[in-house]
Amino acid sequence: MLDPSSSEDTGGESDPEVFPEAPRKAAGKPCGSSRTSGHSQPRQSTAPGGKTGAKDSGVSCGEEEERKERERREKEEEEERKMKLQIYVFVLRCVAYPFNAKQPTDMARRQQKVSVNKQQLQAVKERFLAFLNGETQIVADEAFCNAVRSYYEGFLKSERVSRMVQSGGCSASDFREVFKKNIERRVRSLPEIDGLSKETVLSSWIAKYDAIYRGEEDMRRQSQRAHLSAVSELILSKEQLYEMFQQILGIRKFEHQLLYNACQLDNVDEQAAQIRRELDGRLQLAEQIARERRYPQFVSADMEVLYVDELRSAVNLLMANLESLPVSKGGPDFKQKLKRSSMNNSFLDMGDEGDILSKSEVVLSFTLEIVIVEVQGLKSMAPNRIVYCTMEVDGGQKLQTDQAEASRPQWGTQGDFTTTHPLPSVKVKLFTESTAVLALEDKELGRVVLNPTTNGPKQAEFHRMVVPKSSQDTDLKIKLAVRMDKPPNMKHSGYVYALGQRVWKRWKRRYFVLVQVSQYTFAMCSYREKKAEPQELMQLEGYTVDYCDPQPGLQGGRVFFNAVKEGDLIMFACDDEQDRVLWVQAMYRATGQSYKPVPPPQNKTTNCRGGSLNQASPISLDPSQRQGVEELISAAPCHFDHAALFTILQKNTLQHRMKDSFSCLGWFSPGQVFVLDEYCARYGVRGCHRHLSYLKDLMECSENNVLVDPTLLHYSYAFCASHVHGNRKKYKELQHCSKIQPDGMGTVTVDEKEQFEAIRNRLIALLDNQITHFRYCFPFGRPDGALKATLSLQERVLMKDITTPVPPEDMKKLVQRCLEKAARINYSQLMEYAQIKGQRSFRSPEKRLEDLTRLGELCIEVLQQNDEHHSEAFSWWPELMAEHAEMFLFLYQADMDAALQIQPVDSWDSFPLFQLLNNFLRTDPHLCNGTFHKHLQDLFVPLVVRYIDLMESSIAQSIHQGFEQETWQSVNNGSATSEDLFWKLDALQLFVLDLHWPEPEFAKHLEQRLKLMASDMMEACVKRTKSAFDTKMQKASKTTDFRVPPSVCTMFNVLMDAKKQCSKLCVLDSGQEQQYHSKIDVLIDDAFKEMISSLVSKFAAVLDGVLSKLSRYDEGTLFSSILSFTVSSRSFFCPGRQGKPGMDVADTYITFVRQNQDILRDHINDELCIENMFEQWYTGSMKMVCVWLTDRLDLQLHMYQLKTLIKIVKKTYRDFRLQGVLDGTLNNKSYETIYNRLTVEEATAAVKAGDGLQGISMRDSEEEDD
Repeated sequence: MLDPSSSEDTGGESDPEVFPEAPRKAAGKPCGSSRTSGHSQPRQSTAPGGKTGAKDSGVSCGEEEERKERERREKEEEEERKMKLQIYVFVLRCVAYPFNAKQPTDMARRQQKVSVNKQQLQAVKERFLAFLNGETQIVADEAFCNAVRSYYEGFLKSERVSRMVQSGGCSASDFREVFKKNIERRVRSLPEIDGLSKETVLSSWIAKYDAIYRGEEDMRRQSQRAHLSAVSELILSKEQLYEMFQQILGIRKFEHQLLYNACQLDNVDEQAAQIRRELDGRLQLAEQIARERRYPQFVSADMEVLYVDELRSAVNLLMANLESLPVSKGGPDFKQKLKRSSMNNSFLDMGDEGDILSKSEVVLSFTLEIVIVEVQGLKSMAPNRIVYCTMEVDGGQKLQTDQAEASRPQWGTQGDFTTTHPLPSVKVKLFTESTAVLALEDKELGRVVLNPTTNGPKQAEFHRMVVPKSSQDTDLKIKLAVRMDKPPNMKHSGYVYALGQRVWKRWKRRYFVLVQVSQYTFAMCSYREKKAEPQELMQLEGYTVDYCDPQPGLQGGRVFFNAVKEGDLIMFACDDEQDRVLWVQAMYRATGQSYKPVPPPQNKTTNCRGGSLNQASPISLDPSQRQGVEELISAAPCHFDHAALFTILQKNTLQHRMKDSFSCLGWFSPGQVFVLDEYCARYGVRGCHRHLSYLKDLMECSENNVLVDPTLLHYSYAFCASHVHGNRKKYKELQHCSKIQPDGMGTVTVDEKEQFEAIRNRLIALLDNQITHFRYCFPFGRPDGALKATLSLQERVLMKDITTPVPPEDMKKLVQRCLEKAARINYSQLMEYAQIKGQRSFRSPEKRLEDLTRLGELCIEVLQQNDEHHSEAFSWWPELMAEHAEMFLFLYQADMDAALQIQPVDSWDSFPLFQLLNNFLRTDPHLCNGTFHKHLQDLFVPLVVRYIDLMESSIAQSIHQGFEQETWQSVNNGSATSEDLFWKLDALQLFVLDLHWPEPEFAKHLEQRLKLMASDMMEACVKRTKSAFDTKMQKASKTTDFRVPPSVCTMFNVLMDAKKQCSKLCVLDSGQEQQYHSKIDVLIDDAFKEMISSLVSKFAAVLDGVLSKLSRYDEGTLFSSILSFTVSSRSFFCPGRQGKPGMDVADTYITFVRQNQDILRDHINDELCIENMFEQWYTGSMKMVCVWLTDRLDLQLHMYQLKTLIKIVKKTYRDFRLQGVLDGTLNNKSYETIYNRLTVEEATAAVKAGDGLQGISMRDSEEEDD
């Protein structure tokens, strides 16, 4: 058979009689047996054994179980719903008449948190990436860009930040503080700039960061959002508290309004009486407990009597608080207000009596169009008489139509008017021109008075006119149209019956207008004719409108609807169903209520109670329908287990708090603290139970990765510990810092102690896990001080009581164990992040080394972050953080050793890894020369020694091969070989220097060895250069054709460069020159002097050859007369030669000097060397000429000798002076001797030969001959 719940022909409604029968049949006989013959045939056609019956039985039983489970769930949900409504009743009373607690004003201000759904985090990432890509208009320097790039890569892209955002404990302030901490370290490392302080730089960078973080949002809209979202952090009004706890407990608005009115929360006297009844009930309950001895189970039997005294003391305290309230504040018009915030003008402040709308604020403006078409029934007038019409509104300005004949009174004239009266009076009159001579006014033929509305007809209609008594036109009609436009702020209007408690206190038909005063303010106004201000008005904020049943005793109106609010109920009635629907829809839009009114069925317009219960209005005047509400409000509070109810209330409040827009970290808002405090005091919830429940909820949040402030856990735990251990004195010391009011309870129940011990063990495990995962529970040190507070709380929880402290060694061992676990967890997480684990065995040595270097960078970053963000929390045990770092590096050491072992022999690619790790370790005071650091040194010492050995051999070979093949072409400051040598030596020393070897002895050994090697290599370079120079000089010519080769100049440059490099490559950093450096310095100087001397000697040899030629003209020799004749003949037979014939020797030598000077000047790089060389050259030349003249002191110079010498000496003097030789050197004794001798010889020759010198003279004024 088919189960009734799945029957297709039942139309979806199952028979309630069938459900109980199914289990009885299943128990008595197979469920497949048929009740009717119509179903027996298909059953008989099945296979033997009744398998189909068994199948149907299984399906039917399964569906029955599902139905029962569904009913059970529905019943549980209904019970939970009823319980929350009951809790809400108690909360309403606490808010309406508080007499114990106040909203705290000294709580820490909470910051806006980043959205949990990561949308805001992603938007922030995109803004910073856009800045780095140059897509914003923010101008910044390179230093700020680097800081932002580091912040983006290290913080924003971190997975730990995403977890922190998901935990709900990350605020925009946390983002800002992390950036500020990063840039403070960067700015401190920048050099000082005159006129620009570092504080100015910091403030400028922070301002730019804020601009990037905000992006291009509309700041006005952002401030409005902050304005509305900040309400929960401020002191709230009653209406705001009502709305908050409606959301917390899931109470609908109309339910709140119904409970509000039923509880008479606006009646202060009723609330005070309710409190007195509650307190009396609690006293009776205490007496009953003492009489029947129904005590809770205490840890000590002596506490039973104390328990009753505590109950009585609590009630007496409440009575004293109630008695302290002044009686003068009572009365029906008194409405106690909580302290209001500066934001009481927000949309949450509904029903605030301080914001009552005045009549003058409701302003309406109407435009009327009056169109007069024609008049009919004008029979008593002559056809040619002139008639016209006038029109006016509310006795104001009159307008007149054109004139027309009485036979055709038609116009079509329109008049436009404006008025502020919703019910204006429109008068239209018909006149005819008076023919009497003395008539002052025209004769009125008829008039019509209309009261148009915005809902009136827009087409022209005939209206009967009122005529004078003497008129014969009794059937005079005028056709006109009055169009009254509805202003934008007028939402609906019409005639409605109304009856209220505060306004419209008489059941009467009135003209109502629904007016929109502002975006959030609507008013229901009633008007009289010719009145601009409403007679009465009702502000619609906080009201709920709905359809309702006709009310007996109210005459007038056929269909009803009402508007209800706390303390007020207004009944309306219309004559038309469609008009009611329009009114309800307009008011529903105006109130902004969440409950949407549902029109009753059309066939039951006069009775809205028909239909399903879900569609019936929850608000009714019939007391029989409010039985459930009466049960809630009339229940005696002393008969409830308020400890269990408060646990539900506090849990729901915490869940709501964790979901709001603030990073609360578990702290309640001031309004929530106020309500919870008032509830506990009013209904006797024990403080220990309150904080035990709070601890359970907070730990549940923490276990679900929601960030909770450990200080909050500490405060609640300290309260419970003080209560359970019975030491009130210790608690009083804690009272000031925790801001938790002691409940004065000296009794401790067994349940409280058991719960406390369970929570203590659970809290120890939770804190142990948080300390172990400190990088992920408190990423980047956020929230500020949370890790330190966690350690403090762990120490407090480990205390066996509140007086005996934990031994420091026990706490140290616990932290040490946690940090050891943390090292393994952090390294494992790092391996997963680097995506290295599980792939190492398949990678090449180069790839393994690359991965190892990347992993080392990440390890350093982790340790730096730990030191920057978490070291302060572990400042009590700095050695434990060092052990944690060593343990972390020990795990990295295993991977490092494995990767380095597979590297090829004589491979130097691992040195960057050493530099990376050593540069970090040597700057850390706890890790420098630690276990890992020493292992790292031991691992790389052989590699460094081997590398230096190979480099030394390579450099020595390059010197030998280089000088063998050297072409001595100039390259930079020397030759190709010397440049290569000095570069290699410098690069090797820089490499070793960049290693920053931490062990002083080995570092000193490396330095000394490199300096000695550089000295030896440089000595070899100098010797090979000197040898090549000597070879060049031996092959050089001694005639005036000799020109200094560029290669010789290159050799000079090599020596000078070697001398410069010597001070850098061969001197220790301490500045103490070693013996090997002195030797190479002397060697270079000696070689330099010898090379200059050799070159000057070559120049002297050329001059000696010139002087040897002139010696052939000495007086008294055989060749003297012959050579003199040759010179004369040459002068005679060469008439084309003008000037001074016979000066070839002098000209050749002067050209030799000048060209060599230019070569040396152009190719030698050192000016001092050139000056030294020129001084020696000049001095040697003058001395040689002086010696030559001295040898011929007794002889008179031949005319040719005299002319040649004069030209050579003068040109040489001037050329060397142009080259920068000093006057003291130029005018030496040799030159003066030469000058005097040649001057005397010149004078003698002038006397004997006349013009034989041909103008050549030692005088400076003579003409130069080129």
